[in-house]
Amino acid sequence: MYYLYFLKENLRFIGFGYLAALVSTFGQTFYIAMYSGELRTTFNLSHGEFANIYAFGTLSSGLILIWLGKLIDRVDLRFYAVCLCIGLAGACLIMSTAQGVITLALAIFFLRLMGQGLLSQTATVTMARYFDDFSRGKAVSLASLGFPSGQAVFPFASVLVLTLLTWREVWVISAVFLVVIAPLLLLWLLKGHKKRHLTFIERGATQNQDGGNYGRKQWTRSQVLKDIRFFLSMMALMSSAFIITGLNFHQVHLTEVKGWNLGFYASCFSIYAVCQVAMSIVTGMLVDRFGALSLTPFYMLPMVCSTLVIAFLDASWTIMMFMALAGVTGGATATIISTMWAELYGVLHLGSIKAMVAGIQVIASALGPAVFGLLIDVGIGIEEISLVCGAYALFGCILLAVLFRPSLIFFWKC
Repeated sequence: MYYLYFLKENLRFIGFGYLAALVSTFGQTFYIAMYSGELRTTFNLSHGEFANIYAFGTLSSGLILIWLGKLIDRVDLRFYAVCLCIGLAGACLIMSTAQGVITLALAIFFLRLMGQGLLSQTATVTMARYFDDFSRGKAVSLASLGFPSGQAVFPFASVLVLTLLTWREVWVISAVFLVVIAPLLLLWLLKGHKKRHLTFIERGATQNQDGGNYGRKQWTRSQVLKDIRFFLSMMALMSSAFIITGLNFHQVHLTEVKGWNLGFYASCFSIYAVCQVAMSIVTGMLVDRFGALSLTPFYMLPMVCSTLVIAFLDASWTIMMFMALAGVTGGATATIISTMWAELYGVLHLGSIKAMVAGIQVIASALGPAVFGLLIDVGIGIEEISLVCGAYALFGCILLAVLFRPSLIFFWKC
């Protein structure tokens, strides 16, 4: 009931975060991967060659994101959001007119930068920044529902639309939506944001004088780079982006090897989305109760189990199990990762810090498809790849447990 009251009181601003997350779908791996068969056929590419092109575009976008993402700390959010929509529309047009691997790589670069990078960052950073410690988790979790909404609708819709239109026409329609409709909706949802931002600036100045948010130091990005906890945490947190992106990118190969129907696989993204939504809501409440740091060692455990499903099971019904387990981790990821940095380093420079984090995660998501593609090309099975990935994720859980000692935090807060 309190969740509904909170949503009602902040519906418009949370709606902005939700829409930004939803629109980022055009640059997400699972969406681009739905067209991987058509793209490989059109440009005569192998799995590994397409994965390398994708990795190059994604890796480049991750490096640029580290620098460009900090602009959200300095630029008016309304102007910033509209520019991102226009930039993403341009990326869709480049994709629709691509005639060779160079323009294909350029399209992927802008799709990943504007969509998966900057719009995703915008959705979570704005929620984490403008809400306090006692409501931040709920705000981020509600806005993050835009991600599973895209995963539930777009893959299945793409399979249907491709029976009526060519893949190039689909990208043109996407560009029109991003130029004509999305900016107007985002600006309407941000009505009154100027007052909200001025209140945030005044509160930030007071917190600096008082020693930070509830006694918390407000770290700059240069200070974060001197903290060993940041680098150790990122070693673990990268595993989710690396594994899920790698598996989703090669979903066509995965279904071929397992003998699964691609249409059924695509429809099961709705299961992923339902589990992601449910876990996102639950995680939001848990974060506000226990804090994000205490939850970090546990949220990847379902993903570990999902890799074991791929490694050891072949029946078609196991697609649903895989999607459900991956969706649980996916639902917790956005909320926990976005809020843990606010807990560790404060919110005044959160955009700059989160840009660095997002850039590293984008780089990890670039390596996943490339590494998986190379391994597939040399004859290593998807089952063996999944098993090793599960071991990596489990190591990440242990590392986070050592860093943040969740048992002590739970004991103190319960």
